[in-house]
Amino acid sequence: MTATLSTPRSAVRLGLRANLAQFTLLVAVNALVGGMLGQERTVLPLLADRTFHLSAYTAALTYIVAFGATKAVTNFFAGALSDRYGRKPVLVAGWLLALPVPLLLIWAPTWGWVVFANVLLGVNQGLTWSTTVIMKIDLVGPARRGLAMGFNEAAGYLAVAATAMGTGAIAAHWGLRPQPFLLGIAYAALGLGLSVLAVRETREHARAEAALHPAPANPDHHGELTTGQVARTTSLTDRALSSASWAGMVNNLNDALAWGVFPLLFASHGLSVARIGLLAALYPAVWGLGQILTGWWSDRIGRKHLITAGMLLQAVAIGLVAAGTTFPVWALAQILLGAGTALVYPTLLAVIGDVAHPAWRARAVGVYRLWRDGGFAVGALLAGALADAYGVTTAIWAVAALTAAAGAVVAVRMYETHPRPARGESA
Repeated sequence: MTATLSTPRSAVRLGLRANLAQFTLLVAVNALVGGMLGQERTVLPLLADRTFHLSAYTAALTYIVAFGATKAVTNFFAGALSDRYGRKPVLVAGWLLALPVPLLLIWAPTWGWVVFANVLLGVNQGLTWSTTVIMKIDLVGPARRGLAMGFNEAAGYLAVAATAMGTGAIAAHWGLRPQPFLLGIAYAALGLGLSVLAVRETREHARAEAALHPAPANPDHHGELTTGQVARTTSLTDRALSSASWAGMVNNLNDALAWGVFPLLFASHGLSVARIGLLAALYPAVWGLGQILTGWWSDRIGRKHLITAGMLLQAVAIGLVAAGTTFPVWALAQILLGAGTALVYPTLLAVIGDVAHPAWRARAVGVYRLWRDGGFAVGALLAGALADAYGVTTAIWAVAALTAAAGAVVAVRMYETHPRPARGESA
């Protein structure tokens, strides 16, 4: 379905086909956003162990705590700032903050520099990833929201996977620093250039959709909510939005485990840097590729059951990592973890887009991503504390149980937000 609304400046058209060029550009920009994160996935846990000699898991995972906390808070402000000032200025600001990150990682003389680099990376990811999500939702309108989120998250996490594998191969050949982080310098420069020169503002598309938006069934979801009301609705009072926020937080809690703890577990069993890099890449690669299908699938069959199944599959995969001791078992676990996350990740974002009114949707995305990416910090603290106190295997089993519980909450509490569309409905 394509909608047109005349504005004082131009005719704004909603739909994937009508905005294909800008949509494709934003997919490419989000791939660069994912690459900035991927430069750390293989190398940083090994730097903590081999270069900075951090023996305690809690100390070694401080960079994930810093990243998750700052990204979570920035997500919240990214939505509000996007509504107030527009999407493009927020995107450009995020890329400006990315520029020093790889340089800090290259030159860091102490672990504190690495933690500070991840504060900047968290702000970069919060501003840029949130904004590309919001802009794609603005462009495509309601009919293909799941598909749009599938492409967005696929681009980001395929770039995470490719960069994790690439940096692992580079580190195996040339060392942990500086060569792996040269990719990050290139990503930041290209992302900034594209955002300044080629990306166009999409806030008018959200206003166009708001003008065409039917009156919500829930009177609490009208278009005049304050930011405090949006935060309360998304976090607590709406069963779908709050269940999505909880599931998102647990999803990224277990991603923190995969990022910070799994490479150390694999290294403790004698795996080479190259093999650790391959395992670190398998999970986001399956996650990224799968989202192209799962985002579309959720547009066809609805959101709730895919989210429930995905959380339970993640729990099984994490348990398999805890039980395994060999590369083939861990490779299977990473594939299953990626598949489970693919079912969940774009679908949760689509739930937010389904329920939130266009007038406050950017703020709802920000609140959801506040909770979701807060899971990085919670996961790093929880996994680090449990690993130091009871061992790394116990920490992994605990996260598996928590992930299964999140799936049960979605099954019981969330209502379906996107009933199967009528035959023949198109973008």
